[in-house]
Amino acid sequence: MKSVIFGSGVLAIAAGLGVYAWQANTAPTPCGNTSVAGAAIGGPFELVSETGETVTDTDVITKPTLVYFGYTFCPDVCPIDSMRNAIAADILADEGVDIGTIFISVDPERDTVDVVRDYTDNFHPEMIGLTGSPEQIREASQAYKTYYRAVEGDPDYYLVDHSTQTYLMFPETGFATFFRRDTPSEQVAEITACFVDQLA
Repeated sequence: MKSVIFGSGVLAIAAGLGVYAWQANTAPTPCGNTSVAGAAIGGPFELVSETGETVTDTDVITKPTLVYFGYTFCPDVCPIDSMRNAIAADILADEGVDIGTIFISVDPERDTVDVVRDYTDNFHPEMIGLTGSPEQIREASQAYKTYYRAVEGDPDYYLVDHSTQTYLMFPETGFATFFRRDTPSEQVAEITACFVDQLA
C-alpha cells in the first residue's frame, strides 16, 4: 500500500492528468503541525453520498471536517486511519468540539452506495461515506491533490495504491492542515481543536 508522506523539500505526486509539486514548510504553525506552503488543496466536487443523493463539497463540509480518501476493500491502512479519525472526533465531542468526518472512495467500481454506507457506519455513526462515477472521483482527487491507482490483478480482489493523508477542512476557509497516517488520534484531536479555536 502506497503511503504519501509529506516532509521538507519538494514532494511530487502524480494525480490524474497533472503532476503537483508541493513545497512543505518545516516551520511549525501556531497549532504545532507542519503546514503546506502554497498548496491549493481542496475545492469543488460533486459525489454520491451514502444515502444515494448527489452532493457537493458545500453540502458535506458544513463544519470543521476530517477528509480521507481510501477504499473499503483496503486491507490495512484505511480501516486504521478511519478508526483514528473517528476516535479523534469522539475525543473532540467529549470536549464540546463538533467536527465532521468524511471517507471518499477511490474505488468506484466496487464501492457502491450501500458498501460505503456499511463501511463508514462501522467506524462512526456520523461519518459520511462518498462514492461516485470514475470521473467524479478523479475530479475530487485532483482537487485534493491525492493519488490513487488500481493495481492490476484479480478483477474482484485487486488492491488500490493511494495517498493516506487526512485533511482538516473548514467550510469557509478551506484547507487548514493535514495529518500523516502515523499521527495518533489524541494529537489529531489536539491540533484540530487548536485550529477550531483559531478559525471557526
